[in-house]
Amino acid sequence: MVTEYQIRVLPQQASSEQAIIGYLAHEQGIDARTVCHVRVLKRSIDARQRTIYVNLKVRVYINEMPEDEAYIPTHYPDVSDKPHAIVVGEGPAGLFASLRLIELGVRPIVVERGKNVHDRKRDLALITKTQQVDGESNYCFGEGGAGAYSDGKLYTRSKKRGNVDKILNVFCQHGASTAILADAHPHIGTDKLPGVIERMRETIIGCGGEVHFQTKMTGLLVEGDRVTGIEAKNLATGAERVWRGPVILATGHSARDVYHYLYGARVEMEAKGIAVGVRLEHPATLIDQIQYHNKQGRGKYLPAAEYSFVTQIEGRGVYSFCMCPGGFVIPAATGPKQIVVNGMSPSNRGTRWSNSGMVVELRPEDVAGDDCLRVMRYQEALEQLCWQQGNMQQTAPAQRMADFVAGKLSYDLPQTSYAPGVISSPLHFWLPQPIASRLREGFKVFGRQAHGFLTNEATLIATETRTSAPVRVVRDHETLQHVRLRGLFPCGEGAGYAGGIVSAGVDGERCAEMCAAYLQTIG
Repeated sequence: MVTEYQIRVLPQQASSEQAIIGYLAHEQGIDARTVCHVRVLKRSIDARQRTIYVNLKVRVYINEMPEDEAYIPTHYPDVSDKPHAIVVGEGPAGLFASLRLIELGVRPIVVERGKNVHDRKRDLALITKTQQVDGESNYCFGEGGAGAYSDGKLYTRSKKRGNVDKILNVFCQHGASTAILADAHPHIGTDKLPGVIERMRETIIGCGGEVHFQTKMTGLLVEGDRVTGIEAKNLATGAERVWRGPVILATGHSARDVYHYLYGARVEMEAKGIAVGVRLEHPATLIDQIQYHNKQGRGKYLPAAEYSFVTQIEGRGVYSFCMCPGGFVIPAATGPKQIVVNGMSPSNRGTRWSNSGMVVELRPEDVAGDDCLRVMRYQEALEQLCWQQGNMQQTAPAQRMADFVAGKLSYDLPQTSYAPGVISSPLHFWLPQPIASRLREGFKVFGRQAHGFLTNEATLIATETRTSAPVRVVRDHETLQHVRLRGLFPCGEGAGYAGGIVSAGVDGERCAEMCAAYLQTIG
């Protein structure tokens, strides 16, 4: 017999299968000896009151073992001899577009400017050692895209639950923990996600697809109103090559050279709003104490605490973004003369710090000018200003939180997870006034909402600018093709149609479906 229960239990009662069975035996009168397996279908933490509860939806197998897998697998056929499409970029949008193409009987040819996820690790380590950033292999460029080494959080507000569940199941099929199917805020972890990405690539190649690393698209092939392929260059050898076919353009939110190329080629784009601010880093124990209403912190059975804040200040949103409990702050620049910070967490979320982006909404009308690249130029200028404040290295300017709100210089700084190092700087003085003033007022609001949050134990590290793409490549609502160029499918976060790993994966699948349909129309 298989029965499902919705239960509300204490953290220790939710800590293991045996503890859940014990609770069900006591509360539901089930004979624990007859329970063969318990599968957690949904899990969320309710920390609104002093007594913390865990909400669980569980499937209980009584006197029988589950015959189905914990996830729903996808069948990927051999497409070696099938028509092909070109996928530019192997971040989440490109990966899921490629896998969906295979499902639909299309052979993906993937070109990725960066290195594979394993070799990319060495270049990330060099940022701290040398204070230099490889412009083609960094936290944003390379296999897996910006998400591969910046946390692997899978939470999305997308209402397309069917598509979201498919994305999570594909991750599980390639080695992610099935816990992501149950957790309210699923998370793979920076230490686990690279292996999952490698297995996704192996599926693409094993089914007959191609993946070309250190291969950079240098141009689109255009015939009339139709894109017929790409020109590309191998960055290791200098060899140039042409691939012909429809193009899924999934180059990520930081490929500024792509935006410049598209602008020069008069491919229709529009300026898009972003959010900019800082990374705010607290001691993880402090966030645990605040969020769990307990001076002892999270204790043995609760995970590192998360938070989410949002308010409106002078007509613009101020909010927390990409919260990383038990994580690190990382250097996410993609070229020289930039400082960009982001956050990540290992799967156990076990570091001494918790951080999040604290950002202010920036709309296109907030930036002078009328061309589609003006928000990107604002972004670039702020990153360069930050680099100048940071001794023209990857050393990041930083300030204690309460000092920032009070407009005071921090004479010393707390220990930080940011490996390249921090330097005390008056962020309140040099950050753009509309950003600094709204952040200051936002912090006051958040401090009133969560006692102890506004503190000099917390550090602001500048600057967080890559929250989303500053440009949208305009596409048709129905076909997902570019509004003028047939055969070009702008895709994912870089094209302005997603905001994270899962939503990028969903958009990748949708673009693959439209691309496959387009291939049928051209024979």
